[in-house]
Amino acid sequence: MISLQSRMHLDGVTARQITDFLLNPRDDTYRAWWPGTHLQFHVTRPAPGDDHVGDLVWMDELVGSRRVSMAAEVVEAVPGARVVWRLRRWGVRLPIRVIVRLEADEAGVTLCHTIAAGWPGPGRILDPLWRHYFSASFADAMDEHARTEFRLLCDLLRADHVEQSARPPSAAERLTGTAPTKVPGRGTCGPADRAHSGV
Repeated sequence: MISLQSRMHLDGVTARQITDFLLNPRDDTYRAWWPGTHLQFHVTRPAPGDDHVGDLVWMDELVGSRRVSMAAEVVEAVPGARVVWRLRRWGVRLPIRVIVRLEADEAGVTLCHTIAAGWPGPGRILDPLWRHYFSASFADAMDEHARTEFRLLCDLLRADHVEQSARPPSAAERLTGTAPTKVPGRGTCGPADRAHSGV
């Protein structure tokens, strides 16, 4: 099993904000998240339920000097806790998962971003094949990419929250009492840690 993992603390955002954003991808908001690096992220086929499990998505971005384009399926979605995508190629599930786990605290969220690749059981004998793709240089680029992109998402979500809080409530919000309440930001996104195994 090959695992590329980055951990970081994000201040002033909630875990639910992050999972809601990731489970409702649109190209325009994805590009606004990191202009010039994030290219496409959208649902290609929604699942029949409303929990997003089974949604098929397309992701296209630059990781360092490499362009990474991939189809994936949402295989786990727990609002405010984790999202797991499994990569697909030609309609076949690959033994590669992208996992975002979140733990809330008083200051914000600790986020762990993991790419896990490898077959279970006897298939592990083929794991060295993945090292040609998930090389040490790609691991370094992916770590830097993850730390940068989630700090940028932190800024985007805080800015969006402030913008929504500043707007006057609609008539419906006034009637139902659901007008947004402004929550002061808690500072900047915090430090990140990194762990690689199998590379």
